[in-house]
Amino acid sequence: MERFINILIIDNDPKNQKGLKAILSGGGNNILFADHIDQAIPILQKKEIGILLINIDDPRFGGLELLHSLKEMASQRAMYKIVLTQNKASAVKLVKGLNEGAVDYITIPFNPNLIKAKIEVFKTLYYKDQRINQLLSNIFPQNVLEDLNLYNKFSPKRVENGIVLFTDFMEFSAKARDMKPIALLKRLDYYFTQFDEIVKRYKLEKVKTIGDSYMALAGVTEDLPHPALRACLAALEMRDFMLNEKQICLALGRDYWEMRIGMHMGPLVAGIIGNTKMSFDVWGDTVNLASRAEQSAEPGHITITQPIAEQISAFAEISARGHIDIHKRGGSIEMHYLNFLKKDYCMYGEGKIASVELRTMCGLSTVDLEHMRKDIINHLKALLPEDVVYHDINHTLNVEKAAIRFAKLEGVDEESIILLQTAALYHDAGFILRPKDNEQFAIKMAKDKLPRFGYSEDQIQIIQEIILSTASGKRPKNLLEKIMCDADHDYLGRADYYHIALKLRNELANFGHPFTDREWIEFQLNYMVGTHRFYTETAKNIRLQGKKARISELKEQLNALTSQT
Repeated sequence: MERFINILIIDNDPKNQKGLKAILSGGGNNILFADHIDQAIPILQKKEIGILLINIDDPRFGGLELLHSLKEMASQRAMYKIVLTQNKASAVKLVKGLNEGAVDYITIPFNPNLIKAKIEVFKTLYYKDQRINQLLSNIFPQNVLEDLNLYNKFSPKRVENGIVLFTDFMEFSAKARDMKPIALLKRLDYYFTQFDEIVKRYKLEKVKTIGDSYMALAGVTEDLPHPALRACLAALEMRDFMLNEKQICLALGRDYWEMRIGMHMGPLVAGIIGNTKMSFDVWGDTVNLASRAEQSAEPGHITITQPIAEQISAFAEISARGHIDIHKRGGSIEMHYLNFLKKDYCMYGEGKIASVELRTMCGLSTVDLEHMRKDIINHLKALLPEDVVYHDINHTLNVEKAAIRFAKLEGVDEESIILLQTAALYHDAGFILRPKDNEQFAIKMAKDKLPRFGYSEDQIQIIQEIILSTASGKRPKNLLEKIMCDADHDYLGRADYYHIALKLRNELANFGHPFTDREWIEFQLNYMVGTHRFYTETAKNIRLQGKKARISELKEQLNALTSQT
């Protein structure tokens, strides 16, 4: 698996810059340079830097001062800082650098093998840090992690109006008895993974799974408006997903699972339990009432209690169930069924997608990226002709992946990444209709479809321009267009180039343009040498070396063919 890292070198000596670039280029290293501190600050503020190399020899350069200020920059605390210094530099200065947060030093003149070894060590540590942080974020809410990092503890917190959501599957014990354990686990994992994506989309917090039960919270760990409404939107999407799964299973003659959902809003206490294998959990009567709401629901239905009904009745159709007894606890509580969103709060007054107005109210992105993505991918899978073997769904997904990677390395903001990702998914959709001028059909599809997923006219215009930048003879005008063009040709610098190039050759043959072996090699060389270029510094850093290697290999192949004739 390819991994990439931003390495920033702050040094005003061109000789040092040139030497480090020669030593560190390749291997997924995106090498960035700053000649002075003022030039480095915007890079550090915009981009996630994995390793920083900074010269501390000249006191006027301010290397030590920058190291000190970086200790206060939260976004760069995970960065590994290495100081550059002359062989005979003062030991005091070196110690100061280490005291200001540097983890190692590199001496000048450079020892290439030693530098490569050191950088590889810190790259490995950086990737491990990323993986650990990802695992921790899957276990603990973000606010809990922040408290643990700052104070090494998380104090229990009382929340007056927390929302607890429970789901469980009907007759699960019987299904567990009749299914093989591995098949059962895979089925559960499939459903719970879908729930995880929905919970994330609506900014809820997954707490845990208990057997076949899934528990999530709203208004407890995050500070976004309308937590009850966001929880209901998530519940509706979970229910509709399971109902759709049921219809698929019925059509295929397979066994299906049914689910019920329950929610309640009220006071609760959130905290960490345990000293070794710690876990985040919530306690209080609200949890018990949410569980009772779930247990009393019918298959395929969502039961909500009166406090939640009061919060969401203006936006959703609900039906009263009356008072439901609370087992063990005693007493009863008024409950309702949550049926669906009112038409005024759905896209175009129809369907199941929340309107832009509703999403804005809830502090959510107005763009429904996940549903848009599923929609266009399903269209590509179903409608792309069989002779389109290069511009196929795999190419689209590879371009999407490369575009996101380049954008993150370039420090692009989240909204722009969404627009770029959308353009990547649509950019070759025109091959559904025709190869020639396919971009125009892709743009028409985007204009027709994207409004129903919450995209504004301005956003669609940007997406249109990004798609057009990939047309033959066009040149990108801004960073997003440059990233798109580089992502579209990312494979030119990858190890799997020949496998993908063969697909292009076969597709061109399918369209009536066959090549002999010599013609094909010449075609590739003419394009890579005479036409193509990488536009972003990121693509140049991580792909240009590979592209040059492919060019050399193709020239050798051409020479070998020439010598045979």
